[in-house]
Amino acid sequence: MVKPEAVLDIRPLGVVVELRRTAEDTGGAYVEFDVIGRGRGIIAAPHVHPEQTERHEVIEGAMELTIDGHKHLLRPGDPAVEVPAGATHTQRPHGPGSGRVRVQLHPAGAGEAFLRRLAELAAAGEFNRLGFPKPVAGAALLRDFSAVGHPPGPPRVQQALAGAVLRLASREYLFVDEWDVAAPREAVFDALADARTYPEWWRPVYLSVEADGEPAVGKRSHQRFKGRFPYHLRTTSELVRLERPHVVSGEVDGDLRGTGVWTLTETASGGTHVRFDWRVHADRPLLRVLTPVLRPAFRWNHAWAIKRAMEGLEPYARERAAPARDVVVA
Repeated sequence: MVKPEAVLDIRPLGVVVELRRTAEDTGGAYVEFDVIGRGRGIIAAPHVHPEQTERHEVIEGAMELTIDGHKHLLRPGDPAVEVPAGATHTQRPHGPGSGRVRVQLHPAGAGEAFLRRLAELAAAGEFNRLGFPKPVAGAALLRDFSAVGHPPGPPRVQQALAGAVLRLASREYLFVDEWDVAAPREAVFDALADARTYPEWWRPVYLSVEADGEPAVGKRSHQRFKGRFPYHLRTTSELVRLERPHVVSGEVDGDLRGTGVWTLTETASGGTHVRFDWRVHADRPLLRVLTPVLRPAFRWNHAWAIKRAMEGLEPYARERAAPARDVVVA
């Protein structure tokens, strides 16, 4: 009897899959499953298994299996047919009614994970009415499971196209900025660690900052800021790493969501080299919609904001460090 968790509902592709033997059961030698229904869409389209042989045995109904242009009509009681690794093939229902086909993939590889991904995409509505994945879902499927199966054609080209689709659709940005500040590292650290100072030196980007106390791990601050675009953003930041005078790191949530890490190293002249790693998702509804179109503009906006930080951080840190340098020890 097949356990309920081993039944995968992939009805947008016309089938339900029953997992009979998993990689864990066979020590990775193969995975075996029954495909029940009338397959269509992605599972009936031409494809290649580059690293696995695939064995088909019809239990109920009939199936037309075409391997490198050679057709095989399979019915119950017929010998199983094996598709060699790397062969282009299609498997389509033949005649009326539903069918049951027993399939083995040798070796198991990521075959089970691929089937479970198909079920997840089906549950999430990520297949179109023809049974093919929507562009982003399809690109991710190709990126993650090209070793299990992919359409005929050069895999490297397919991977490159999938990567381009995913980059275009992604709302994640990764910025890395570095510059030198002619001020002591401790003073630069204090300015960066205490977000309450940002409206003083990071102008006109930061409009206001409220915090619940002195900088410490776990402390939060609430920011309102802007860039070159005609809207204001609101975020909440939590300090997650504070190592004086080396590292300041915070988790950000709100209109922007991500992680910012300031890394400070001392220069040969006694100043500070600043590196800012900023990984962020644009979660505000307007930004979600516009991200694929305006990605270059968002990068331009970030560059403008960082330029303002470069202009303001050095004089602010130098001014705050001056009283300490002026102290005369008797």
